[in-house]
Amino acid sequence: MSSEDIESGSDALLVAEDEAYSKGLKARHIQMIAVGGAIGTGLFLGAGSRLNIAGPFLAVLYAIAGFFAFIVVRALGELVIYRPTSGSFVSYAREFMGEKGAYVSGWMYFLVWATGGIADITAVAIYTQYWSIFEGVPQWVVALIAMLFVLAINLSAVKYFGETEYWAAMIKVAAIVIFLAIGTFTLAKRDISGREFSGIQMISENGGILPHGLIAAIIVLPGVVFAYAALEMVSIAAGETKHPRRIVPKATNAVIWRIAIFYVGSVTLLALLLPWSAYSAGESPFVTFLSSIGIPGAGGIMNFVVLAAALSSVNSGLYATGRILRSMSVAGSAPAFTGVMNKRQVPAGAILLTVSCYLLGIVLNYLVPAEAFNIILNFSALGILATWAFVILAHLGYLRSVKRGHTQRASFQLPWSPLSNYVTLVFLLCVYGLLWFDGTAGKATVLAVIPLGLLLWGGWYLVRGKVARTAAEYAEDDSVTEGK
Repeated sequence: MSSEDIESGSDALLVAEDEAYSKGLKARHIQMIAVGGAIGTGLFLGAGSRLNIAGPFLAVLYAIAGFFAFIVVRALGELVIYRPTSGSFVSYAREFMGEKGAYVSGWMYFLVWATGGIADITAVAIYTQYWSIFEGVPQWVVALIAMLFVLAINLSAVKYFGETEYWAAMIKVAAIVIFLAIGTFTLAKRDISGREFSGIQMISENGGILPHGLIAAIIVLPGVVFAYAALEMVSIAAGETKHPRRIVPKATNAVIWRIAIFYVGSVTLLALLLPWSAYSAGESPFVTFLSSIGIPGAGGIMNFVVLAAALSSVNSGLYATGRILRSMSVAGSAPAFTGVMNKRQVPAGAILLTVSCYLLGIVLNYLVPAEAFNIILNFSALGILATWAFVILAHLGYLRSVKRGHTQRASFQLPWSPLSNYVTLVFLLCVYGLLWFDGTAGKATVLAVIPLGLLLWGGWYLVRGKVARTAAEYAEDDSVTEGK
């Protein structure tokens, strides 16, 4: 087969991966999916333990990680404007890095949500135990109900997924806005009355901005980066909306101010309101503050918000892996059944494969309910770093194609590229290295790259023949069509 035929087959494949999808997502869905991707349990729950370790410097870490998250999202945004697709970065990796790049990036992304989804389902089950009505209900039963709920949504028409994420995002945004309003009012009231110190004095009187030193704070950075996972959801959802080139730039550009307000702003305010030592891993920092000023029911309200955030994360993960696996299936690098679409125009086969992994989480919740969350959570770390790296690498491939004159560059461009690409890759490598210092779990995560690499290497040799045959078939079909 000639190189021209291969290229023709690849072009036909890129078209095929987006066939059969509906365009059921509206502009408001995309906007709120972008918001929802920027707010999750990493902020509502995880910020407490990180504040306790890093102190007020945590706000700086969120700003640093947020900047690189913005670079990744902008790189994806440019690629979406160039060619919208539900295959997202896997499709762009296929076009600019070859099928091997698409294969590795796709399965690493599957790892993110297969493991992260198990952790979030477990989190849902844990959060429900807050209310006495669930005291007698086994943890695994709640986890199973949560899984069936998100499965039903994802097997329905995509507009129902959009509506669910829209309202979940509304709940999260409302919670943050209310906290910011109450926190700002409390801070101003304290400063005027002088009854108790707050603001800058709160920080200076409790060890300063780095109470445990710079090294201790920097070690928290990987957890901060993982809090931004799911920002790529906008690029995946773009393939199922009618006007992606008009909607995506607005949603992407809004990411930077969402990061500034929701993460940096919230963490800064938390540090100004209470000593860093008041926050802990076992409680949402927002609950810690609201309870400290005597707001009744603060714990229950925030527990509901965190529960919604965790459920939204599972729902988004199931949606995303469904589209990514179908893109891979079309190329032959995922099982054929993951390419099957149901009558509602969603990739049912791919969704069911991810749910089968979630069933492992149900088993863990039955066997070891106390350890289920920690057992699986760290394995999503490598997938997140790999996903961001492949986005940047695919964008670099796109830039090379533009430079050679093979591709027309989109008007919506990544700032400071390609320098920003290389700096981001260095940053991701540093974050990977920092995992080593995060106790036994961190070391295990770093070393997990070895068995994962071997699995991916072995898997590629199993599927590469099928991938080549699939490309040949698309090339042949394309040539027959042109001949007619």
